[in-house]
Amino acid sequence: MSDSKSDEFYEKLKLQLADTSLWPSKYLYKFIVPTAGDKISEIENIFNNIGAVITTKESSKGTYTSVSIIVNMKDPDAVIAKYKEVSKVEGVISL
Repeated sequence: MSDSKSDEFYEKLKLQLADTSLWPSKYLYKFIVPTAGDKISEIENIFNNIGAVITTKESSKGTYTSVSIIVNMKDPDAVIAKYKEVSKVEGVISL
């Protein structure tokens, strides 16, 4: 995603989050991660020490793992900050 497109995406997401939830609120993150390597632990580390509940499910062929994270977030800016942190992990798809 180019920077202007991702900035636009995050602005839109921020407005949707502000309109649809009362903050602080629980938020569900979903990512698809290549199973090989340490990508899953990289994502787990990003959400470490903030009370996140993390569940993983490997694809039928074992190539990818879906990672679902439920965590109480302070506000839409905090939600977006975590998305930006995760976007630095190579090969991760945010859903």
